[in-house]
Amino acid sequence: MNLKFNKNEDFNKQQLSYLKNTLKKVFLGGGEKSAEKQRAKGKMLARERIEYLIDQDKPWLEIGALAAHGMYEEQGGCPSAGVVVGIGYVSGRQCVVVANDATVKAGAWFPMTAKKNLRAQEIAMENRLPIIYLVDSAGVFLPMQDEIFPDKEHFGRIFRNNAKMSAEGIVQISAIMGSCVAGGAYLPIMSDEAMIVEGTGSVFLAGSYLVKSAIGEVVDNETLGGATTHCEISGVTDYKFPDDQTCLDSIKNIMSMLGAPESAGFDRIKSKEPKKKQEDIYGILPASREEPYDMKEIIHRLLDDSSFEEYKELYGKTLICGLGRIDGWAVGIVANQRNVVKTKTGEMQFGGAIYSDSADKATRFIMNCNQKKIPLVFLQDVTGFMVGSRSEKGGIIKDGAKMVNAVANSVVPKFTIVVGNSYGAGNYAMCGKAYDPRLIFAWPSAKIAVMGGAQAAKTLMQIQTAKSKRNGDALTPEQEEEMLNKIKDRYDLQTNPYYAAARLWVDGVIDPLQTRQAISMGIEAANQSPITQKFNVGVLQT
Repeated sequence: MNLKFNKNEDFNKQQLSYLKNTLKKVFLGGGEKSAEKQRAKGKMLARERIEYLIDQDKPWLEIGALAAHGMYEEQGGCPSAGVVVGIGYVSGRQCVVVANDATVKAGAWFPMTAKKNLRAQEIAMENRLPIIYLVDSAGVFLPMQDEIFPDKEHFGRIFRNNAKMSAEGIVQISAIMGSCVAGGAYLPIMSDEAMIVEGTGSVFLAGSYLVKSAIGEVVDNETLGGATTHCEISGVTDYKFPDDQTCLDSIKNIMSMLGAPESAGFDRIKSKEPKKKQEDIYGILPASREEPYDMKEIIHRLLDDSSFEEYKELYGKTLICGLGRIDGWAVGIVANQRNVVKTKTGEMQFGGAIYSDSADKATRFIMNCNQKKIPLVFLQDVTGFMVGSRSEKGGIIKDGAKMVNAVANSVVPKFTIVVGNSYGAGNYAMCGKAYDPRLIFAWPSAKIAVMGGAQAAKTLMQIQTAKSKRNGDALTPEQEEEMLNKIKDRYDLQTNPYYAAARLWVDGVIDPLQTRQAISMGIEAANQSPITQKFNVGVLQT
């Protein structure tokens, strides 16, 4: 191991340590004081409920753990957007679990809470996975109702999705384990089965205070919408339980009786560990996002047996395409090469940039994977499409458009890992969030933006300097440098993976060593949703 490898390793392990410490704080939810209040009511906490429910001998893949991270600070923060979401296994059956965290503002819905719940439903719908809701929420956070309630992708979309999933035969089970108020009351009742915990669970369109102010009736919440009312009088709920554990036991029992899912038929053989040491990724990945490295060395540490069948190896070399396996599943890899490469004609090409030849290669490879019904895995470290007069004359826009078209119209499931840079249209061509990856995760080394911080700062600085000159108010070199640093600092903050994860542009920030498991669980989920749409790229600009 050389000095550079060791420095990279130290840096990346520090980044990983920061991630683990950040998640540790996030997992505390609203804090110990708030947790004790929930326990005093005889309730389990959201994460305790999930831990009790899911199979302990199988993996748990959390989605959106960093949602709302650093947001809503004026309101006291909202760790994990007040709801815990993930893909796990209950009685051996893979499913999505959604649990409101009542330690965070009594489980109230912030804008990101709605976005995260919709993401959970999207995963269930795309993959035809059963979804379990553990409901414990005071409803919409009223001071922000205008950002949660009225729009297409707001609160109401959740109940629309309940109806759509029901119509499509996707199993939904709800347990009312705390408050379930107003519009939120529809979520469990629009599920296939609704359970309620006696003494702590309650469901009503309006609570006792609102009932009194609206119609003058004086009634307590338990009489209004408790377990006895809804299991013995209204018939709104289906099952009543004395405590959280027995309720969760019933869910396990129901899940154990589900019929087998259909199969999409993706190929899987016995899994093998990579031959090359996975931990070496920390030393291979440079501390600086500008430094070159060989992406093939990363690929060999992600694939079973480190075996990679490369496609068009000597052509379009700034993109690496090829076939391999991850945890036994056949996959097609599309990855950015970060080393500078040389073409047969002698042209030097910058690593991380997509050129016309590499876009053409990737387009054809993506089409081949659709033909063969092989899931696609994108490893992003992309600075964008190559610019300049030579590239424009070579037709980079039409070649890039072909690649974007193939990615957009792919019918095989796609999975994206943001390894490093994810800039500009390169983000789109490499299956960024807008291109419907089934799952998208970032490593701590990721940077996501329209362009790099230094380039953006210089561009904005040129515009500002030109404006100042036009106004006859030229900036001094000191003022220019101060402004440049200010712009760059703000831009760098917005490009870091935690900023992206907070807004659910990615499903989470993960340790590179978790990548194989995340992709494997994603393909297992996708395999439960047979492909019904025909692959068709439409019109390609030739």
